[in-house]
Amino acid sequence: MQDKTSDQAQMLFNRLQKRFRHLKKWAQRTGTGAFRLYDRDIPEIPLVLDFYGECEKTQDAAICGSLYKRPYEKDEADESVWLCAMKESVSSALGIKLENVFLKQRQKQRGLLQYEKMGKAQFVKIVYENGLSFKTNLSDYLDTGLFIDRRLLRAMVRDASNNKKVLNLFSYTGSFSVYAAAGGAASTDSVDLSNTYLNWAKENFSLNGFSANLNKTSRQDAKTQSCNSDSYRNQHVLIKADVLEFIKSAIAGKKRWDVIIVDPPAFSNSKSMTDNFDLNRDLTNLLSQCLKLLVPNGKIFASVNVKRAALQAQELEEKLRSFDKINVRVTDLKSKIEDEDFRGRKTSKASPVAFLVEII
Repeated sequence: MQDKTSDQAQMLFNRLQKRFRHLKKWAQRTGTGAFRLYDRDIPEIPLVLDFYGECEKTQDAAICGSLYKRPYEKDEADESVWLCAMKESVSSALGIKLENVFLKQRQKQRGLLQYEKMGKAQFVKIVYENGLSFKTNLSDYLDTGLFIDRRLLRAMVRDASNNKKVLNLFSYTGSFSVYAAAGGAASTDSVDLSNTYLNWAKENFSLNGFSANLNKTSRQDAKTQSCNSDSYRNQHVLIKADVLEFIKSAIAGKKRWDVIIVDPPAFSNSKSMTDNFDLNRDLTNLLSQCLKLLVPNGKIFASVNVKRAALQAQELEEKLRSFDKINVRVTDLKSKIEDEDFRGRKTSKASPVAFLVEII
């Protein structure tokens, strides 16, 4: 057992050094401060490892990773010894402090468990991406606050946002909204049910020189408030709300946006929601409702976080057309948002799935 673990640790060491040499120049050239370094490249080592920091200063960098559930049972004590050996291998291969290597166990999550706090270590790191800065927490949550596989999709949103009104649903820590603001958005409305993530989004806005206000309504509803209020004057609003209820209210109020980002969890059954949400079941209906909030020639960027290998753009397009009898075009963005650290990966599960939905 010990010899096998040692052999695997050496295999991981070699693979990480090779991958880091391959990605280092790209990351430095593009200003990418968080990227996928390893994704179950070696079947016996089912880890996913992401690099956070500057490539030329690995002593200050960090690794955040996950151990995916094995297809067989492994003794808990043996797994702990194995994980320690892999952490030491990661640290040694990249010159990163051992205490800056965070490995978590990732299993199928239900509800909002993937967003719940797991610890209080507060290992926070500011990372850079396409000229922007984002706060990440590598220690306390299953996810860090920045989904790195959506990097190029965020850039597409920035390019589409100049002078546009942007709505970000299931906004999480607001990275899409920050990109929209950086692209010259006339306004952004970011909707999420978590105070933690709305406040985190506010910090991300601030890191990039923008001001965002917490509110219970969108900027379009702010006319009912005093015109001298900060929330009315501010063009970036963070809204605490059940997304499904927010959509219903916005449709009833005939609100419209030019760009809508839809990046829902695979499943949500928060106590604060009036109904649960299942992406496999509800995606078509969700997008159909969002189309009612879209101006003519507007765009919906839909990010799909669940493994839906059978879902194709044409299938989604046909479903949306039959839903509301409107002419829509759905474009598969998968090939356009695979960045260098995800390109050519052995496992297709590493690649994000996203669609552009437009009324034609």
